[in-house]
Amino acid sequence: MSDENDKLEESSQDDESPGPVGGERLAVARREQQIAVIDIAKELHLDEYKVRALERNDFDVIGAPVFAKGHLRKYAQLVKVDEADVMADYYHLNRSAGAPPVLNTRAKPRSVVSPGPWIVAIGVIIIVAAAYWWFAVRDTNVEPPPVTGVIAPLPQDSELADEQPTDIAGAVNDAETDEPIASIEPEPVIVEDLTPADSSAMNMSITYLGDCWTEITDASGRRLYFDLGKVGRTINLSGEAPFNVLFGDAANVSIKVNGRSFDIPAADRRGRTARLTITGS
Repeated sequence: MSDENDKLEESSQDDESPGPVGGERLAVARREQQIAVIDIAKELHLDEYKVRALERNDFDVIGAPVFAKGHLRKYAQLVKVDEADVMADYYHLNRSAGAPPVLNTRAKPRSVVSPGPWIVAIGVIIIVAAAYWWFAVRDTNVEPPPVTGVIAPLPQDSELADEQPTDIAGAVNDAETDEPIASIEPEPVIVEDLTPADSSAMNMSITYLGDCWTEITDASGRRLYFDLGKVGRTINLSGEAPFNVLFGDAANVSIKVNGRSFDIPAADRRGRTARLTITGS
């Protein structure tokens, strides 16, 4: 039923307009990539009839303009259509429906500020600065009072000579009675084995040769990746085997499973897309 609707909408667009605009661009790209409307509806979190309303440029079904624009941008990313072209079509379609009236606002008269308060404030600042400078300079010119005290006489050379042998002998005795210092050996560091004990765990590495929408979940239903993979990016995933995988453009990915290269079977490909289960064995 969904495919029949696509064919009917495609034929009606060919009869009514010379070229697709706005949501029609997205519908054409979706059909070329053989993506079902229900898949787009899941990604946009919309009902299927609202997705078809977007493709017909029937934006009132979506609600406020901010929601329609947001769904158009997300849709364009999913089918790899230039967002700028789609948004330009959207604004052109809205202008043709009627622009809002322009309201002329009367300019407010410019208020005139009297210079009197500013002159008073500047005068106060000058007076305060002059007073501070006066007191600071006067304090620096006051000389400090002289320091008085008693100077103790230096010890005679004979006293220093009497004290030195005792000190030297004591130092020698201390050096002789010291015990040798035991060397301290570092304690061994124990490294825990972090290898997962579960044999069902699987590692997967994906390198993007071009942009490709990707969905990956493991056997427990945990979502490992759900986004648009950008060209030149590499992601590393791990989880419980097997993995359920969906690629929007399978020709743009290079896969390694548990360190070994993995080729997508031809039976799992449908045009550009590929939906498959990877066991890792």
